[in-house]
Amino acid sequence: MRVWHGLDEVGPDYGPSVVTIGNFDGVHRGHQQVLAHARARAAELGGLPVVALTFDPHPMVVLRPDHAPAQITDPAHRAELLGAAGADAVLILPFNKEVSSWSPEEFIDRVLVGTLHAKAVVVGENFRFGHKAAGHVDTLVAAGAVAGFQVEGLTLAGDGHPWSSTDIRELIAAGDVEGAAAALGRPLRVTGIVVEGDKRGRELGFPTANIPAVAGAAVPLDGVYAGWLTVLEPAPGAPQYGEPLPAAISVGSNPTFDGVDRRVESYVLDRDDLELYGSKIAVDFVTRLRGSQIRFDSIDDLLVQMKLDVDQARRILTGKPA
Repeated sequence: MRVWHGLDEVGPDYGPSVVTIGNFDGVHRGHQQVLAHARARAAELGGLPVVALTFDPHPMVVLRPDHAPAQITDPAHRAELLGAAGADAVLILPFNKEVSSWSPEEFIDRVLVGTLHAKAVVVGENFRFGHKAAGHVDTLVAAGAVAGFQVEGLTLAGDGHPWSSTDIRELIAAGDVEGAAAALGRPLRVTGIVVEGDKRGRELGFPTANIPAVAGAAVPLDGVYAGWLTVLEPAPGAPQYGEPLPAAISVGSNPTFDGVDRRVESYVLDRDDLELYGSKIAVDFVTRLRGSQIRFDSIDDLLVQMKLDVDQARRILTGKPA
């Protein structure tokens, strides 16, 4: 799959193609339906490539930064998911003040006609684009009648109501990672580079891989979760551990030790030999074990609860008793 980070990276002779456009944050099941429909339309048109066009950053970061939504997937993960859902190429269009000033007609001329040579465009029925979001599906239909591309606006059908990234963000913020996974079609994933912490987990017998809860990323509500840790990119000289590793995951600021910085701490079950500092890891959330972090009166009380959390995570993830 090709990934382009701007219009100038697309070759002048690329196309014709079938294009689908959206923020695609999360690449949830509704987005996947749109990609599947684009894939089917591409086959009907003689096997054309499918291009998924997305934006980075989210337009709200530029237009109304105080209202910008938390990001469910970073651009690299989003591109990977779009490819898995059926895209042959992903165009990540840098969104800035200039792009925001393009009229709907200029967007169509520059991107759909001039760069991707679209023969069909597939979008969600509520898709808006161009300066002040003036463009919509009917705008595309009118332009397509002149430029020679077909247009379809689809409902992002869900279980009772359309799937939406906004709803998924609300589930994540409430700690409902199972609900989020049902809408995403896979577990919620948080990624980051493992940093050195205070090493108290190691001293207590539960060494953790810590990644910061980055501002602007959709990280679950504080609490303890069961999930999986996967090494995406080992640090230089560090081993690659291959398959996902079962983990008990704490999200929060560690109130027992007066912590301030919010982070995601993952203890890989029954492992104290992992070398993860500086490695890029993914943490996939399966279920919430208990609610907001508790300030324990003693280290002994904390250790009792940590063992209970780990035993519960083990049963859920591996089916093995404590």
